[in-house]
Amino acid sequence: MSQSLATQCNELKERYDTCFLKWYSEKYLRGIGTAENNECQDLFKEYNKCLKVALKERGIDKLLEEAREDNKENDAVYFGNKK
Repeated sequence: MSQSLATQCNELKERYDTCFLKWYSEKYLRGIGTAENNECQDLFKEYNKCLKVALKERGIDKLLEEAREDNKENDAVYFGNKK
């Protein structure tokens, strides 16, 4: 597994990756689990929260917002007209 973009989030990412790979291979691929009942969601939320803080500290969050805004029309084509 790769390290997180933010070193302070490495432990959370490792815990999430381990949980997800186990869930995906042992449940999802066998038809036992669904994306809606992924038991790793709470770990993902913790990791995502940590990562957002790190991105904001580096000013990357604004770059992501700008990129999303610039590609809003393309996203509408591929993901539906959610504006």
